[in-house]
Amino acid sequence: MTDTTKLINQLRALVLLTQTEEQVARTRISQARTDAVRRELTQNADNAAARSIEITEQLRALGGVPDVVTPAVGRLSAALKATFEQAAPLEEALLGDLQLEHNLLDRATYLKVLADTAGETKVRQLAEKLIDAHKATVEWLTVVLAEEALGGPVALEATPLQRVAGGMARAVNAPVRFWANTVNNAVDTVQHVGDETSERFGAVAGRASALTDAVKETLTAGRGASLRKAEQIADREGNKDAAKAAHAAREELGDVSADELPIKNYDNLSVSDAVKQIKNLKTPHDINVVIRYEETHKGRANVASAAQTQLAALAKEAVGVS
Repeated sequence: MTDTTKLINQLRALVLLTQTEEQVARTRISQARTDAVRRELTQNADNAAARSIEITEQLRALGGVPDVVTPAVGRLSAALKATFEQAAPLEEALLGDLQLEHNLLDRATYLKVLADTAGETKVRQLAEKLIDAHKATVEWLTVVLAEEALGGPVALEATPLQRVAGGMARAVNAPVRFWANTVNNAVDTVQHVGDETSERFGAVAGRASALTDAVKETLTAGRGASLRKAEQIADREGNKDAAKAAHAAREELGDVSADELPIKNYDNLSVSDAVKQIKNLKTPHDINVVIRYEETHKGRANVASAAQTQLAALAKEAVGVS
């Protein structure tokens, strides 16, 4: 097999994978937590489309025949990926995205060496461009996964099915003692709180259901009242584990009062002052509590985005990304 043939084969493979990458990025846009992430994903998808054109041009220049089926196959691959990953938690979907990017990065690196060997300067330059792009995406996905591992809301929100899938995975692995004792004891006199508390550990799947905003608000209020009652009962009975579980569920729902936040006088802070205070938060838990509260009570996009950026900074530190 000649060097040119190898180059053509790799370019064809890269077109297919890049088309898939573009479609995956476009499916992720609807999962963006903030406008900034949405813009970033849109730009990533557009950049992937541009890269597929450049790869195709190099393929033609080497005498290769562009594969007219490839774009359709790429879209189909992405559609199948998006469909099947709904049966898995969000972190599994992101790990699949990361695997795709590593594949693209490795092939681009191989293409660069092949181009050097064959003396194909333009192909080498293209390969270097691809390497830079995929390194950046690998880093971004690594940070997003680290955000999830730290327990904070990630740049991408889980779809309703992914929330349920994640909740089922956690439920299966939850300690028997938690389900049998902690929750049940906490809700001794509160009907259905056990179900509502377990729903928190199912990534609050109810929030992702296709209900109207008014109905969702009503259900959230019901959960909050029940969880507050459960926490009060647990405190009264000295059941610290149950009280902690109920409080964590309220935090996840954003059902906490301003005086429970890690930032004093939060409700009276301007956007700029809130952003300044958020930059001083040092734990994923504190950032998570502020984000949930902001999303539930205030709805200030700039503040939520600042909190997400602070969480990303902690995630980068955790994975050693500068």
